[in-house]
Amino acid sequence: MTTVVEHITAAGLVPVVVLENASHAAPLAAALTAGGLPCAEVTFRTAAAVEAIKIMAEDPDLLLGAGTVLTPHQVEQAVSAGARYVVSPGFSPIVAAACRDLDIPIVPGVATATEIQMALDAGIDVLKFFPAETSGGVPALKALAAPFGSVRFLPTGGVSTTNAGDYLRLPSVLAVGGSWMVAPNLISAGRFEDVTRLTREAVDLVSTVRGSHVNPSN
Repeated sequence: MTTVVEHITAAGLVPVVVLENASHAAPLAAALTAGGLPCAEVTFRTAAAVEAIKIMAEDPDLLLGAGTVLTPHQVEQAVSAGARYVVSPGFSPIVAAACRDLDIPIVPGVATATEIQMALDAGIDVLKFFPAETSGGVPALKALAAPFGSVRFLPTGGVSTTNAGDYLRLPSVLAVGGSWMVAPNLISAGRFEDVTRLTREAVDLVSTVRGSHVNPSN
């Protein structure tokens, strides 16, 4: 898990991808890498997910996760396809156990203190705050993080260019998950140059926020 967490922390942003057509997987991977963000979470929301993960996993420089994983069977599919970590929308003990059995890191979704404690009981301390904005946004996450000093969060859901910086300034946040640079309409239209451009802008945003947060005098 340490290596995965280090990569995600270094990126500061994880593109959350919904692919309807696996033929878009390779150009999408290339577009993200060209934009300076060699990581992605491909969600199990479509029938193309497994094939897309297989294709994108062929790039050794791309940190690829499988998202919206709901069952142990999907964990097995994700691992077989080449995903290096798993993300789920909520905390499921059986999904967490399946990940542990297959030695793949999991970042489960949480929105309450009870769910955070359940995840900690399972030995998991890197969690997705989801859905971030409708669960109270930055103020809610600050309140939840206060009693759980060892937990790191990946806020996802409603995160955009307008609020990503607010999340990234929180000490408990290792990165944010977002989809604006990989919007389905861009992918379906083959507008991968736009994906690269938006990705570069997102990388610059993360760099600016983190730079100013570390050294406010700059």
